[in-house]
Amino acid sequence: MNYGQFAYYYDKLMQDVDYEKWVSYINHHANKYSSQPIKRILDLACGTGELSILLSQAGFDVVGIDLSEDMLSVAQSKSTDHRTSIEFLQQNMTELSGLDLFDCIVIFCDSLNYLETEDQVKETFQRVFDQLKNGGLFMFDIHSIYKISQIFMNQTFAGNDEEISFIWNCYPGPYANSVEHDLSFFVKKNDDAFYYRFDEFHLQRTFSVQEYKKWIEEIGFTLLEITGDFDQPVTDQSERIFFTVKK
Repeated sequence: MNYGQFAYYYDKLMQDVDYEKWVSYINHHANKYSSQPIKRILDLACGTGELSILLSQAGFDVVGIDLSEDMLSVAQSKSTDHRTSIEFLQQNMTELSGLDLFDCIVIFCDSLNYLETEDQVKETFQRVFDQLKNGGLFMFDIHSIYKISQIFMNQTFAGNDEEISFIWNCYPGPYANSVEHDLSFFVKKNDDAFYYRFDEFHLQRTFSVQEYKKWIEEIGFTLLEITGDFDQPVTDQSERIFFTVKK
């Protein structure tokens, strides 16, 4: 899945997301588990660069990678506005290669759930392993099965303001624990009296905690910690699951 026009409205629709929580999570787990200072971080599936910019402002040397050219265009523009020095590159996370090694790699905001197959997840884990220094940390989050099946499935969400409105329908996907997001956006441009519509289709899939744990360990990572919803205990109703592992 590749973000299109949505990339240019993503930040407005996600303005209530507290990206500082992910920064705090990274700092906390780096201090807790890393035997060496974390300097160089790869923000994989970086989107519009919001987290990348915050990490750069926190003093890290950051590289941001995303599949979407539109997302990267927004990210680069924002980085310039914030006067942060971040290298943004276009790559598929399943084909990650050709970079200098990192102290830490992160895949946050459920980006890993855009991988549709077990093989794609395992290939991404292998690519991340290969791009990490020995002792380097890998942190990621995923939608839980509970969130896919109970929060998203067969639901409709909507939002409305003067500049942009949306209707978001969620349907069962073609795989177990997958969901199709059918989104319609209505955007008002400049002083035009009309709203312009565009549509996007997104597919997300998740797997059980035990499956992710198995694949991580098969690659050669050491599992350090699994938590729910930003360092909360994992429960049957946790919506987001966090993993911290080490090479």
